[in-house]
Amino acid sequence: MNEEDEIITKIPIRLSNRLSLQIHQFPLLSRPLQAPPSAEASGKRITARIKPQSRVLEIHVPVDTRPEVYNTERGHELGKGQLDDDREQNQERKGKGREGEEPRLAEVRLRSEEIPQRGVQMLGIVHENELHLHPISAIHQFRPTLTYLDIISRKNRRRGGDDSDSDSDDGPPPDPDEPAPTAAPPKKEKKTAAGEAKEVQVSARRIDDKAGNLSQLSNARKEMLAIIRAEQEESWQNLEFCGMTTEEAGHSLDQFFSYNNEELHCSTDVTTFLTTAPKT
Repeated sequence: MNEEDEIITKIPIRLSNRLSLQIHQFPLLSRPLQAPPSAEASGKRITARIKPQSRVLEIHVPVDTRPEVYNTERGHELGKGQLDDDREQNQERKGKGREGEEPRLAEVRLRSEEIPQRGVQMLGIVHENELHLHPISAIHQFRPTLTYLDIISRKNRRRGGDDSDSDSDDGPPPDPDEPAPTAAPPKKEKKTAAGEAKEVQVSARRIDDKAGNLSQLSNARKEMLAIIRAEQEESWQNLEFCGMTTEEAGHSLDQFFSYNNEELHCSTDVTTFLTTAPKT
């Protein structure tokens, strides 16, 4: 602040940590996260679930299935792929759909990815001429999950006669830490008389394969696969999704504000704050 700057007003700052406050980012631009009016009219609501240990959230938003905007044939194809994907990951939801009814894609699934925080981030709201601050415990970015498309693509390749299915059935992708296997140069053969057969032995080896164990996965890759496996094996726990206009959301907003009049005293000087602040 320059010496010529004039102080317009001063407002009290209140600090609260009553909530486990998280920021959820959705690819919706400025639109709120809500079900289409036609889905709400038929009794469908947004649902959510969580894997607490893996810290993964998933939100299911109903889609508009009116005939004028919904491709029924494509919806059944995608619905079968989504159901097979759930069964493959042992995450099929019980009681979903009627018995004997052909599955269809009736929801968009948004899965979270936690974003690491640098320092302490706060959310501030000016309320009754006071600035209320609350620390943020986690930040999640949500993106649509389209893993069922891989299931459909695999089926289409098999139906087309490609029995190898090299993209999905040949195990994990090659380890980037391993050198690519190279075949030994072909040995020159001497010309033999017609009708005479000669046995030729050709071997393949890896470059710099000193220990003979370079075919094993690297430790970092093993840890990554272990994390993925643990996330897939963990069971989902259902959550209640409350929209912005619900009574529960209003109650949570009331808990955000602090009415404690206890004064806080800063124990850190400006120099220490600037030297310990994370570099951008």
